[in-house]
Amino acid sequence: MSELIRSLEEVTAAFDRLTIPYAVMGGLAVRAHGLPRPTYDVDFTIAIERPELPGLMDELEDMGYTVPEIYRSGWVDRVAEMPLFKFCLMIGGNSIAVDVFLAETDFLRSALQRRLRAEIDGVTVNVVSPEDLILLKMIARRPRDIGDIIDVRFAQGDLDETYLREWAGRLKIAERFDEIWRETAP
Repeated sequence: MSELIRSLEEVTAAFDRLTIPYAVMGGLAVRAHGLPRPTYDVDFTIAIERPELPGLMDELEDMGYTVPEIYRSGWVDRVAEMPLFKFCLMIGGNSIAVDVFLAETDFLRSALQRRLRAEIDGVTVNVVSPEDLILLKMIARRPRDIGDIIDVRFAQGDLDETYLREWAGRLKIAERFDEIWRETAP
């Protein structure tokens, strides 16, 4: 088992112990819904109240993960208006990065409610739906994300385009959605 998959298994077990609803996002979710590709971090969205974050951070540190002091102080980063904190596991001079997006936006709450069970490299976990993964990739819109959208569309076939278009409008990325949807058609 790779160190990345070990982290996936350990962190999801901690979420389960603490009864924190979660879903895997990012490159590992692409492995579940698209075509396998290398990835070097683990991305989640979770439902947790801010006052409960220190308890989660304590649990992660007890497991050997490092939570930067800035997050321990209560500060939360933002990416595309989605709040997150980060932590990592150091293994022999290498770092496994873990990004945790807090399901405090309507979109992340919806993505968490729509999560599915899936197997990723032999570990069964909760994963965002293929539609929500595509929307997350459209928000980020890096070259690798466009490739991921192509892979997910190819592997999944039928997707809920009504849901995708509704959220693209609500996320104010409707024009981007139309452009990428056309470009990535199978």
